[in-house]
Amino acid sequence: MLYYLFQYLEQQYHLPGATLFQFLTFRAALAVLLSLVLATVYGKRVINFLKRKQIGETVRDLGLEGQQQKAGTPTMGGIIIIGSTLIPTLLFARLDNIYVILLILTMLWMGVIGFIDDYIKIFKKNKKGLKGRFKVTGQVGLGLLVGATLYFHPEVTVKERNHTIITQEFEVQEVEGQEVKSLMTNVPFFKNNQLDYSIWLNWLGPGAEKYAWMLFILIVIVIVTAVSNGANLTDGIDGLATGTSAIIVLTLGIFAWVSGNAIFSDYLDIFFIPRAGELVVFIAAFVGGLVGFLWYNAYPAQVFMGDTGSLTIGGVIAVIALIVRKELLIPLLCGIFFAESLSVMLQVGYFKYTRRRFGEGRRIFLMAPLHHHYQKKGYHESKIVTRFWILGILLAVVTIVTLKVR
Repeated sequence: MLYYLFQYLEQQYHLPGATLFQFLTFRAALAVLLSLVLATVYGKRVINFLKRKQIGETVRDLGLEGQQQKAGTPTMGGIIIIGSTLIPTLLFARLDNIYVILLILTMLWMGVIGFIDDYIKIFKKNKKGLKGRFKVTGQVGLGLLVGATLYFHPEVTVKERNHTIITQEFEVQEVEGQEVKSLMTNVPFFKNNQLDYSIWLNWLGPGAEKYAWMLFILIVIVIVTAVSNGANLTDGIDGLATGTSAIIVLTLGIFAWVSGNAIFSDYLDIFFIPRAGELVVFIAAFVGGLVGFLWYNAYPAQVFMGDTGSLTIGGVIAVIALIVRKELLIPLLCGIFFAESLSVMLQVGYFKYTRRRFGEGRRIFLMAPLHHHYQKKGYHESKIVTRFWILGILLAVVTIVTLKVR
C-alpha cells in the first residue's frame, strides 16, 4: 500500500525521498524490521492472550525428559508468524504482483487448515485434531490452485536469453529475449541445467506435450503436501522448526533475488523470472516473523506455533521454491524436513513389515520423528536443536553453491 502511496506522492508532488520506495532492497529492509517488531513486541501480547484463554498444549506422555513441564504452554502461536508476515507485505510489497498474491493466499489457506486442526485439538479435546483425509484434501486443493496459477497465468513467465544475430549486411546485432510461458526448471549439478517437464511425456507419442500441464500440477501437489507435512513433523521440540525454516526461507530469498535480476541470473546461468524480485519483500517479512517468533519459541519455549504455524511454513516454502524454479533442490535445502519425514516412514513401514513377518513389530529408531530418537538417547533438546540448525546451515550453503558448481 505504501508503495503506491509514495509513488503517487513522487509523481504528483515530487516529495523528497519518495523514490526510495521504488527500490526493492529498501522495502525489504523495512519489511524485515517491521516484522521483527511485530513478532517480538506484539507477539508477547498474543502469548498473554492465549494464556488468559487457556489455549495451551496438551502433551501426551511419550517418556521424554521434561515433556510434562510443557503441558499448558500456549499454542497456536503460528498466528504471530502469519500476522507479522502479512502486515509488512501488505504495506511494502506491490500487491498487483501475481507471486505476492499467490504467497499471501498460500499463507492464509494453510493457516486456516492448521488453525482448524489446532482448534479441534484444544477446544474439542480431540488429540488427533483434523482428520488426515481433510488435511490432505486442503493441501491438494492448494496444490491445484498453485499449479494452475503457475501454468495458466499470463504473468508467470521466464525470459529467454539475449542472443546475437548476423544481418544480411554482416552486422552483429543483439536481440533481446522474449518473455515466454515455460515448464522449464533448473536441475542442480548439471552444466546443461534446464529440464522441461513435458519431455517426460514423450513416450506417449506426438502431441502428448499438450497434457504436460496435468503432470506439472501433479508435481506441485506432491511438493506442497510433502513439504508442509515435513515442516509439521519437524515441529516437535523448542525452536527446531522455527530456526530451520528461517534458514531455508533466507536461502530461498537469495534465489528469488538473483532470479528476478537480469544481470545476476545471466551470470549464474539460471532463469530470469520477470517480477520474481518482488518476492524478496514477502520473504524478508517472513524471515523477520520467524526470527521474532523464535525469541519466544527458543528453549524453554513460551509458546508453540502449533499446526497453524508449521503447516503454513511448509506450504509457503514449497510455493516459493516452485516460483523460483528450484523445486528440485528441496530435498537438499529442506534436508532436515526430509530426514524427519523419512524417519517416520521408515519407522512405520519397518514396524508393520516385522509385525507381519515375525509376529511382533520392531523399530529402526528409538522413536520417530528423528529428533525424538536423539532425545531418547539422552541428548538435551537444546543441543539437538543447535546441531540440526548447524546441519541446516550446511545444507543451505551447499544449495547456494549449486548455482555455480556443475
